[in-house]
Amino acid sequence: MNIPLGKVRRYIEEHVLFSVRFDGVQKIPAQLVASGEPLPSLRGTILVLIDAGFTADSAVEWLYRVEDSIGRRPIELLLEGRKSEVRRVAQSLAF
Repeated sequence: MNIPLGKVRRYIEEHVLFSVRFDGVQKIPAQLVASGEPLPSLRGTILVLIDAGFTADSAVEWLYRVEDSIGRRPIELLLEGRKSEVRRVAQSLAF
């Protein structure tokens, strides 16, 4: 990703991207970036999860865990362009 560090930090603050801590270092999963830009469906999906009561960390965990109702990891569906299905499931999880 050829984006200035300040812009990456802003993307993370605005939920356009997220980072995960791995071996003490903050990293952005490569599959969240396509053609040097953040995955367009990610921000809205994370916001739906946060509105449903998830923390940012638990939202990220949910995206990478197999969701029983769809039988796959939600991130896989987002990468296939199926954001509506993912967001529908996310909304149903509100607590």
